[in-house]
Amino acid sequence: MTATQPHGGRTTKARADDHGPAGHGHPGHDHCGHAHHGHGHHHLNALSSGGLDRALGLGVALNALFVVVEVAAGLWSGSLALVADAGHNAGDVLGLILAWGASHLARRPPTRRYTWGFRRSTIYAALANAVLLLTACGVLLWEAWRRFHEPAPVAGWTVALVAAVGVAINTLTAVLLARGARGDANVRGAFLHMAADAAVSAGVVVAGAVIALTGRSWIDPLVSILVTAAVMVGTWDLFRESVDLALDAVPRGLEPEALTDLLAAIPGVTEVHDLHVWNASTSEISLTVHLVVPEPDRHDAVLRRASADLRSLFGIGHTTIQIESEDTGRECVQRPAETL
Repeated sequence: MTATQPHGGRTTKARADDHGPAGHGHPGHDHCGHAHHGHGHHHLNALSSGGLDRALGLGVALNALFVVVEVAAGLWSGSLALVADAGHNAGDVLGLILAWGASHLARRPPTRRYTWGFRRSTIYAALANAVLLLTACGVLLWEAWRRFHEPAPVAGWTVALVAAVGVAINTLTAVLLARGARGDANVRGAFLHMAADAAVSAGVVVAGAVIALTGRSWIDPLVSILVTAAVMVGTWDLFRESVDLALDAVPRGLEPEALTDLLAAIPGVTEVHDLHVWNASTSEISLTVHLVVPEPDRHDAVLRRASADLRSLFGIGHTTIQIESEDTGRECVQRPAETL
């Protein structure tokens, strides 16, 4: 059962129902009066679907090739560090494939069984990418700590050269994904993966060169710890956002009170209740709400104004608005008893 909060004589709920919007007839949600729907989709992702597919596909191909090169270089030079890093980069390829697959699934049309389609797969991919990146950071920190106590010889110039190739590949992939990362946590997860690897590889280039010139192998784990710690700070925010998305939290940058005030200010609306707003995917926002409009001849105008304002002012592209008369609004089981 969701808690309710009184707000200026009206009420908003703390979060959206797990089963989707009002007006779609899921069990346990009674509907009062007449349901009116304003449907649309607002994509915040700055990359087109084709551009995103090309960016992710190229990223997968380049990074998979780099894994092969890194394994070969590690075996040729006898560097266990390079072979181990190839395993880490293989995880990056998996992360890119996750983001790519989720993006493709999100564009598939709804079915009779999956009436919302598969757009939420982008949320789970973003969460998986955040977990993968944090796990990789943990492994790197452990390995760096172990090397402080058990120093291992490092083939400085070989490591630096291979890492420089990694910087180029990861930076290129990150640049390709940068635009799409602005409004899509799924793409941002893949972007952070690549940006983090570019930073780690840059640190390895510096460490490899210094080690080759000075012979001080402890520089390698020190640089790894500093770079990994910086990566974890950025990744933690993605992890928190992904968890919020998975739990249907109110999207970042939106306040339920502001949405309630907007809707209550529409001429003809006397009460706003049962408001829910959540991310349908990492780039789409959905909202459901009940509006009490006593005058029947205002119903259509209120619906058009509410849908247009929510889209233009808040970027909410999929709305389900239930218009209720005064009597049915008063009897609606979704209306909290404490509403004034």
